[in-house]
Amino acid sequence: MMLRGAGAAMSLPWLESFAKAQENLKEPPLRSAFIFMPNGVRPDHWTPPGDGESFELTPHLRPIEAFKNDILLIENLWNKNTVGRNGHWPKVPAWLSGGFVERTVGSDLDSGGTTVDQYAAQRIGSSTPLPSLELGIDPPRTGIDTAGGGFPRALGSFLSWADPHTPVPKETVPQAAFDRLFRNRVDANTAREETSVLDAVLDQAKSLRRRGSASDQARLDEYFESVRSIERRIEASQHPQKRWVNSGKLEMGRPAPGIPETHAKHLRMMMDIFVLAFWTDSTRIATFMMGDAQSSQDYSFLPGVKGNWHSISHHRDIEENRVQYEKIINWNMEQFAYLLGRLKGLDEGGKSLLDHSMVLFGGSLKDGNQHTEENLPILIAGRGKGLVRPGRRIRAEAKTPFCNLHLAMLQGMGIEAKSFGDSTGALKGLA
Repeated sequence: MMLRGAGAAMSLPWLESFAKAQENLKEPPLRSAFIFMPNGVRPDHWTPPGDGESFELTPHLRPIEAFKNDILLIENLWNKNTVGRNGHWPKVPAWLSGGFVERTVGSDLDSGGTTVDQYAAQRIGSSTPLPSLELGIDPPRTGIDTAGGGFPRALGSFLSWADPHTPVPKETVPQAAFDRLFRNRVDANTAREETSVLDAVLDQAKSLRRRGSASDQARLDEYFESVRSIERRIEASQHPQKRWVNSGKLEMGRPAPGIPETHAKHLRMMMDIFVLAFWTDSTRIATFMMGDAQSSQDYSFLPGVKGNWHSISHHRDIEENRVQYEKIINWNMEQFAYLLGRLKGLDEGGKSLLDHSMVLFGGSLKDGNQHTEENLPILIAGRGKGLVRPGRRIRAEAKTPFCNLHLAMLQGMGIEAKSFGDSTGALKGLA
């Protein structure tokens, strides 16, 4: 269902009134998300000891303690085609495809395969306004990393690939990402572009609310307020309040247009839009890059941290550096916990949006210091409408193809696939 207005269109969340009237809306849909965290982890702070189904929370997992019963920890997965090559750039496209990434000059990119999100979007994406949604934080990089094996940096800038030669651009500007969900494409200079999405569809929204059940009215009120809140935050982030600036010369470059003033605000705003995309059923397939392959985000805003993520990941076993590395990863895990909280807090017919989702989270290398490929840090959050039984761990055989998990997820989405990438069969034990 859509609300339409001048220059705007809003997909609606799942509503019981319409579910009763339309057979194909009897229950909320399944969503699949793929969230990438770069620069590895401290293996001793990620993988719990023991080998049973239960697990204790290691330092990297403690930030998501509130969601322990909503996550399935999966161990011993890897992408064999990334072994012995560059530590970062070719590992990113292979993360969701399992392909062998070619070393090219940059104008003829070859990722080695289509990523699982796009494979799914090409088959079931026509049921939503957006077949898939790709969000991130870092803009694409250019040039060749001559110090790192001669791979184009662009390989590590895109998580999604429509085919081996076509990366799918990610949106990094909150306002542009938000507009992808709700607005028709109009001239940015027209008055329409300055109108709130909610204002543009206000008459239809009021009419719809009057016809809904009490439960639907409450859900719509919450939904509309969430949309309005994000609109306000986008506006505020681009027009911050005036503040005191010390006199004298201040060495500061002009921020890129449309990007919030802090990394924390940027990340959370994009996560809110990510959640909204699922809740509105604008799409059922989405990817999110918390950083590119070799993210050099400066984390000096964290107490006790001085420097950027990638540099600190190469801690050389110096304890001071290891502690800083841990703080950066734990902070990012806290942001992931925020995302899970938003998903779990949204009701869809007595269950949460998280219950109706499969959220794959992890990275393309295990040890950020040594670039190791085996036993990748991987977990799935959510129940996938019964496809996943969380609150435990799966310990697959050593060197199990990561694509076995991708294949299992594809089949869970109702896609008839006998293989994917370098899979040897669908991963067992998810439910």
